[in-house]
Amino acid sequence: MSGRGRLALAAFAATLMASCSMLPLVDPVSWLVQAAFLLAVQCGVGVLGRRVPLPRLLTAAAQALVMVVLLTVAFAREQAVAGVLPGPQAVRQLVDLLTAGGDDVGQYAIPAPATPGIRLMLVGGVLLVGLLVDTLAVTFRSAAPAGLPLLALYSVAAGLAEGSAGWLWFLLAACGYLLLLLAEGRDRLSQWGRVFAGAARPRGSSAGLDTSGGGRALAPVRTGRRIGAVALGIALVVPAALPALDGGLLAGAGGGGGRGGGGGTISAVNPLVSLQDNLNQPENRQVMSYRTNASSPGDFYLRILALDQFNGNEWRASTRRLQDVPKRLPAPAGLSSSVAVAEIRSTVSASASYKQTYLPLPYPASEVRVGGRWRFEPEGRTLVGDDGETTGGAQYTVTSLDVQPTSDQLARAGAVPPDLLREYTQVPDSLPKVVARTADEVTKGAANSYERAVKLQDYFSTDGGFRYDTSVDSGTGSAAIARFLKDKQGFCVHFAFTMAAMARTLGIPARVAVGFTPGSAQADGSYSVGLRDAHAWPELYFEGIGWTRFEPTPTRGSVPSYTLPDAPTGDTADPARPEADASAPVAATPSASESCPAQMRKQGECGQSAAPGAAAPTDPGTPTGTVLGVAAAVVLVLLLPLLPMFWRLRARARRLGSSGGRTPADATARTLAVWREVTDTAWDHGIPPDEALTPRRAAERLVRLGRLDTEAADAVHRVAGAVEQVLYAPEPRPASGLAEDARAVRTGLALSAGRPARLRALLAPRSSVRVAWALSKRRTALSARFRLPPRPAWTRRPSRQEG
Repeated sequence: MSGRGRLALAAFAATLMASCSMLPLVDPVSWLVQAAFLLAVQCGVGVLGRRVPLPRLLTAAAQALVMVVLLTVAFAREQAVAGVLPGPQAVRQLVDLLTAGGDDVGQYAIPAPATPGIRLMLVGGVLLVGLLVDTLAVTFRSAAPAGLPLLALYSVAAGLAEGSAGWLWFLLAACGYLLLLLAEGRDRLSQWGRVFAGAARPRGSSAGLDTSGGGRALAPVRTGRRIGAVALGIALVVPAALPALDGGLLAGAGGGGGRGGGGGTISAVNPLVSLQDNLNQPENRQVMSYRTNASSPGDFYLRILALDQFNGNEWRASTRRLQDVPKRLPAPAGLSSSVAVAEIRSTVSASASYKQTYLPLPYPASEVRVGGRWRFEPEGRTLVGDDGETTGGAQYTVTSLDVQPTSDQLARAGAVPPDLLREYTQVPDSLPKVVARTADEVTKGAANSYERAVKLQDYFSTDGGFRYDTSVDSGTGSAAIARFLKDKQGFCVHFAFTMAAMARTLGIPARVAVGFTPGSAQADGSYSVGLRDAHAWPELYFEGIGWTRFEPTPTRGSVPSYTLPDAPTGDTADPARPEADASAPVAATPSASESCPAQMRKQGECGQSAAPGAAAPTDPGTPTGTVLGVAAAVVLVLLLPLLPMFWRLRARARRLGSSGGRTPADATARTLAVWREVTDTAWDHGIPPDEALTPRRAAERLVRLGRLDTEAADAVHRVAGAVEQVLYAPEPRPASGLAEDARAVRTGLALSAGRPARLRALLAPRSSVRVAWALSKRRTALSARFRLPPRPAWTRRPSRQEG
């Protein structure tokens, strides 16, 4: 294998080893296999491009294009042109997946599930870092700057991950970078000629040394290994004495961090991600248990949060301001004193493995006593964990209201306040017309909003021929709602989201609540809530009653009594009854998942849900122009600042790597190219060239201003002497080793400069202005020919700067 082939393999391995640091973030880890395969294809394109050979920038552009195609095939094949080419629909799908992935990151605890959005972020990030590493280290033969994207990859993972195994991921990433540096060093040494330790040596010679220089050539490799081992050891030991980073973005913003024992944690209930993987769990693990003195435990839903925004792609919760939890929560919005209300007391114990940021509460709660750091969101009446607080192992007492409206009160509900009506009846323009048309047909003949709501509920639960099916695609956007109305099969999120959307088209304020159905009664009088009891249901607003629960999903939960014809509201237990009496067994209908026959359970007809919410958006919602504009802006932001650096790296490689031709003219061109590289390197470090000086005087000036050490100073003078030879000697004798002298000068200038100056020389080299000078020269020729206006002053080359 050639030196550049080894370097490409090292770049691939370094990227993959650094990517392993993200393994603790997501479960399962199968995404890394996909990323490794796509990364191998991308690196293979680079190998082929360099072998052709293509220009360096064109090679990088080809790899970038292949990266986009690979991501399109992997994540947006159905929307792609011919299943491969990234057309507008495919780009829109990728943007929507990235948006959903960003939302998932903010909702899930570590380890988060590998949702399509998160998987795209991981795989795309690995490919982007791999592209940068391969371009810098292999295409431009500069492995040192390639450590920056590797460091960025590890830093993101280290900032998010938690646990004591962080040193292992650092070790892998560091070894990958050292491997890359070692491969580059061997590649550079191989350019000097054949390196060997000498097979046949005199008996008196020292082992491993070769008077021809082979041993000296191997010495830098051995020294580099020792330095790398010492640096790696220090980097591993020093952080042990420093404070560790806590939690991270996923743990802080999502559903709690932490890892549970014995089987891990239960994923946080995320209303923006697919439920489908959880709906068919083989084991109905308990997430919490409770005791209550409610007279109708079948209506005792534990609510987590409400989704009140529908943008056409998904339902999601609004971002609202939090406040301290008051001793007594404010009265529910819209509830009139004329509506019968009973107070209920309940005690809830959450499983240690159930770690959720939102505290499950009966709605509407009026008082909550819970330990830990919690905040109150008034609009949704939810409690949110602060600073990583979760429900894991929490025990709390809740006082809530059992609101008992009559059908007559609901039918005579007053006018909804304008602000509330405007916010909760918004529907996106992308909502298909069939939704509003079906809502009008179903509610035809209804006299008021209450009758319309009941007709919608009955249409889904009994009259419309809908079937509960967990195998249906869990999309929740506008197109998914239209598909659900056509196919008439789905699970709780389809029923809840579709009814809420249809209610909004009828002018009824609506939102979607997520949480748990009442669970199963136990012999000791408590109730057990399992993973399969998670649920989603619509809440509709009626002035005088407030937000009111409806149940459109067949075989799930319980239909509210106020939606049944001529149904009594029932009495509530005496709220003053001691809580010890509340622990007595209460007759209640078991949850659908427990009472359903085995055959129906196999067919997915039973209520077996695990985590309420909607899938990552699958239907198009972002305009094509916006997508293309964002993509163009991202490309400009990423590439434009790096163009001077890429031009400079290419120019250096061309000047120092030139070896073609053996005529005196070719030797003169190579020598002058090296001198140009030396002067440009000095210019990048703040020493502008002066064309009025002879090469010897220019070398003295460079040594003085650059504060070069002896080795670098000698290298400058050797290059200057070679320039004088090819320019002024009667019989020029080209010198050898000038490229290594130029590298020694660059090393000396970097050592004498500070860190800001070195970064400036790398990222914003001053000598890149030569590109503007070249364009200006061409423009001068064109202006003389076509009489164009004078060029800007900044593009004109100063008289004392070398061209």
